[in-house]
Amino acid sequence: MVDLEAIRSRFPALALGDVILDNPGGTQVPRGVTDRIVRYLHETNANHGGAFPTGRASDAVVAEARSAVADFLGAARSEEVVFGPNMTTLTFQMARSLSRSWKPGDEVVLTRLDHDANVSPWLLAAADRGAVVRWLDFDPADCTWSVENLKGLLCERTRLVAVGWASNSVGTVNDVAGAAEAAHAVGALLYVDAVHYAPHGPIDVVAAGVDFLACSAYKFFGPHLGILWGRHELLERTFAYKVRPAGDAPPDRWETGTQSFEAVAGTLGALEYLAWAGEEFGGGFRETLANRHAGRRLALKSAMSAIHAFEETLSRTLVEALAVVPGLTIRGITDPIRFGERVPTFSFTLDGHHPRTIAEELGRRGFRVWDGNYYAVGVTERLGLEGKGGMVRVGAVHYNTPEEIRRLGEALRDIARV
Repeated sequence: MVDLEAIRSRFPALALGDVILDNPGGTQVPRGVTDRIVRYLHETNANHGGAFPTGRASDAVVAEARSAVADFLGAARSEEVVFGPNMTTLTFQMARSLSRSWKPGDEVVLTRLDHDANVSPWLLAAADRGAVVRWLDFDPADCTWSVENLKGLLCERTRLVAVGWASNSVGTVNDVAGAAEAAHAVGALLYVDAVHYAPHGPIDVVAAGVDFLACSAYKFFGPHLGILWGRHELLERTFAYKVRPAGDAPPDRWETGTQSFEAVAGTLGALEYLAWAGEEFGGGFRETLANRHAGRRLALKSAMSAIHAFEETLSRTLVEALAVVPGLTIRGITDPIRFGERVPTFSFTLDGHHPRTIAEELGRRGFRVWDGNYYAVGVTERLGLEGKGGMVRVGAVHYNTPEEIRRLGEALRDIARV
């Protein structure tokens, strides 16, 4: 059972008083993150490869962080973890490299449910190489797509399929393993955007069968840092755009320029926090997971399993709070039986009220929410909302409380009456 008081006491920002529901745009950080950053800058601040104590200490922190991320993602080896400025930049970099082998008439499959960081890099790469783009649509009724429909778009010319693990717009959790199986059946690669799913549930890249996966530490309680995972053989053989002195083996060949080592250290702090949460609150899952995981990896998988289970309660509370607001329409899955297929990120419209106006009024009342398209422009276009201000988005994580959500519902009912 998740102890909200113990968890919330570790996040200084929660003491400021606002109800923080803009988490899809970036979560708050526990003290362990800032402690790690300060310790790095004060005690081990040096560039990579220095032949002196602080240089070696800096490299050790980066190596430990890389190993922790490998545990978090279920990677086979830490060398499969690449750090970079953000998920978008890493995806543009990988799109340029992977597309070098594409020929005119080759095909890529994208979804209309994705954040544009997993769309535009592939659109531009396809345009550069003369490749054809196929679109996997989603059902506007519940904002889901099916593997069967994906299979109908695949053929022997398909080179890559790009999907999101969870929608940052409407919260849908997608069948990544099914997409991987379908892509591999025609010899294509699967590239997964896990930015939005990472703070909400366990990731196992090996079990899911994906080829590449990108995420961002600042979405799972860490600092601003991008992370790319790739199967080692793919990272090894894919052409890398790099400076000549950079190493030829992964991950060195993919980490362009000097990294933000303090952010890498902060990411280690975020994963240390999650490992603590797994040790404290993941007991109900540890026995089942212990047959496949051990040590820190077991603690992290237990944490994310416990978080995912607790967040179903938040999803239920959000639906209950939003459903009674007159004129409010939720986009996405609302059936409680299907809450395992979503994360507690809900977007909605309110009759007679512009999304920006709602966000501003909630902000005045101490609620942090978002409005617009959240860079998932394909979603708002498909729902016919792109020219109407998009939607209002509320996104809870495991440090949010049911009481905060009920207060949000009360505020929205007040706004609806105006």
